[in-house]
Amino acid sequence: MSDMPIEEFRKSGHQLVDWIADYLKDIEKYPPLAQVNPGDILKRIPQTPPQKGEDIENVLNDVDKILMEGITHWNHPGFMAYFNSTSSGPGILAELLIAGLGINGMLWKTSPAFTEHEKAMMNWFRQMVGLPKNYWGIIYDTASTSSMHAIASAREQLNLGFREKGMAGRNDVPKLRMYCSEHAHSSIEKGAVTIGVGLEGIRKVAVNEKFEMIPEKLEEAIKTDIKNGWKPFCVVATVGTTSLTSIDPVEEIAAICEKHNLWLHIDAAYAGVTAMIPEMKWITKGWERADSIVINPHKWMFTPMDLSVYFTRKPEILKRAFSLVPEYLKTKQDAEVENLMDYGIQLGRRFRSLKLWFIIRYFGVEGLADRIKQHIVLAQEFAKWIDDEKDFELIAPVPFSTVCFRYNPGNKAEEELNKLNEKLLEEINASGKIFLSHTKLNGKFVIRLTIGSIRHERKHIEEAWELIKSITHKSN
Repeated sequence: MSDMPIEEFRKSGHQLVDWIADYLKDIEKYPPLAQVNPGDILKRIPQTPPQKGEDIENVLNDVDKILMEGITHWNHPGFMAYFNSTSSGPGILAELLIAGLGINGMLWKTSPAFTEHEKAMMNWFRQMVGLPKNYWGIIYDTASTSSMHAIASAREQLNLGFREKGMAGRNDVPKLRMYCSEHAHSSIEKGAVTIGVGLEGIRKVAVNEKFEMIPEKLEEAIKTDIKNGWKPFCVVATVGTTSLTSIDPVEEIAAICEKHNLWLHIDAAYAGVTAMIPEMKWITKGWERADSIVINPHKWMFTPMDLSVYFTRKPEILKRAFSLVPEYLKTKQDAEVENLMDYGIQLGRRFRSLKLWFIIRYFGVEGLADRIKQHIVLAQEFAKWIDDEKDFELIAPVPFSTVCFRYNPGNKAEEELNKLNEKLLEEINASGKIFLSHTKLNGKFVIRLTIGSIRHERKHIEEAWELIKSITHKSN
């Protein structure tokens, strides 16, 4: 009994690479959003597993026959719904190598190249976004995981014995409070739930007309909570909120955190990569005062899912919160090296840093920055089209590559406008040409268009705008 014969693997591998190449070349023949009903794909898959092995060619054929109709194509240039996790060629090749090597980088000893390569890539990435040398970096899977580790570190910094004693059933532990804006990502709340702070321990801070956290309101909330017996411990500032891509004033928030000795975490999962563009350096004001920062190359740096970069000035606190070494994982090199398993909940770790190595080396920092900058230019152009069209309106500023807008032909109540825009979005997505998403803001139904795919060209943005206008003209 053995693995697939090498020559069969070689032949099938070539077939699969050819399939992927043809898929990417012809991707626009598919609708970006899967046009199926719940259960359609499940019905096509046998309810019981095969008892005898099949030719791999049958499996590859069934990708087309069974799955493709139910695939939503994130790599499609018509996909403009969420922050685009598009796979670039070098990123896809890196994924193949990651699987081929099959490394688990839990310890330095389990693969020295893994640990030292990740350290090198974090140093590269730190320089690319302009963080000072005192930031230590590690790769997790998603921003949800990165932010959870930040919140756990903030809790550990309190030195209240949570690691040893937990939080339940203790009378000597105050009620913990963390703060974020009304537009912070839901993963921040999930992180607080995960580490036992609970939803009641989260205070949402009001925002201004640009949907940015108001520092004075944060200060006010902290003082009120202290007076009422809460223990403030963490603030999350967002640079590029999920719905509207607004930017919290990090410098003012940092000053408040320093005054009250609170952990400051910056969620720049989507927009952080823009810091490598010289003209966008302004978004990093105050970053050097943060205790931790998360940026996701898989959101807007053409990196296949998943790869989240987490930086902190206090890796010793992260390690203190999570390091737990059973006897079988102790090695003679422990005093000389970093074992990455010590810095988070995961023991097993994929060789994700290879994706950064392939992508950064293939495109170069300038090539990546130029592509991302072009997306911002296209978003500004689309926003201008919205502004110039009398029956449409922009709902939020456009600092990055997401445009929030709605159809507003006038003389209609808000409830009617909401229904009108919800219907418009349904028709857009049913067209099979583009896929957009929505949010709600102050009771308004808002349509979101995000540009960020490595396959986005100006013609795709033009086609999206013409489609949107044509649907509204038909309904009039």
